[in-house]
Amino acid sequence: MDADRASRTAVLVCQGRAAADGRLAEGRFADPTAMAFLHEDERVAVQWVRDGAVPKGWTERLEYEMVRAASEVIVPRTVAIDDAVRARPVRQLVIVGAGLDDRAWRMPELAGVTAFEVDHPASQRDKRDRAAALPPPLAALRFVPVDFSHDSLATILASAGHAAHEPTTWIWEGVVPYLRRAEVAATLRAIGDLSAPGSRLVVNYQAPALRAVLGRLFVRAVSLPARGRHPWANEPVRSSWTPAAMADLLRHHGFAVRRDDDLLTLADALPIPVRQRNSLRAGRVAVADR
Repeated sequence: MDADRASRTAVLVCQGRAAADGRLAEGRFADPTAMAFLHEDERVAVQWVRDGAVPKGWTERLEYEMVRAASEVIVPRTVAIDDAVRARPVRQLVIVGAGLDDRAWRMPELAGVTAFEVDHPASQRDKRDRAAALPPPLAALRFVPVDFSHDSLATILASAGHAAHEPTTWIWEGVVPYLRRAEVAATLRAIGDLSAPGSRLVVNYQAPALRAVLGRLFVRAVSLPARGRHPWANEPVRSSWTPAAMADLLRHHGFAVRRDDDLLTLADALPIPVRQRNSLRAGRVAVADR
């Protein structure tokens, strides 16, 4: 991500949630807040997907397909993470790389919880602008701008009121693939240092998958002549992990994996169409406790 602008991937994820609300996995997934975070031009493709109105233009069709695919991948990921948060209630929640996450607004279980949203300053400025017209969040929300290139997560979180001696639930969603392996390890080291016994880490990561890589390259290639806004132009995938490697890394930093599921398995348990099989098979959600 460029230092002076917010994440395009965060917008696509939010579009996917907005497109899925009331359409996919009813009774297990709902996100009525997502649409409110989107600008007017970003809502157009969402409405196409919600209406099942396939546009004719090449650029518009590409955007439609990206939002439709995102909705089908995001739902099992979101459900798994939400379930893990609900299953171990604590008084502190930290969302690392929050993007346009709206759990502080949409999850009643977070009422009374102090939620810290950690993100790059550019993404956070964009998020706060988008959230200005929303009602107050259910959680006690604290925005924590962090530039990991020079800021200390421990120092910044402590200044925002995070209590390292109390249990924390950590959500690390949609970030790990865009970090180098050393950066993933460094962030986990910081999270481990700030996690009291009883803490939980829910991490979404990408397993090695050649077809998923080729799919991203294809989207990048077809976007260029259509001048489409693909989300990975400035946010390339930098790391993937086998479940065993991720478990070893988490164990090294004090976390024991309770479960680690691929998104395809999670999707098969939900009432949603399963068309993005390669993307779903490569995506994973691990739940680890201290």
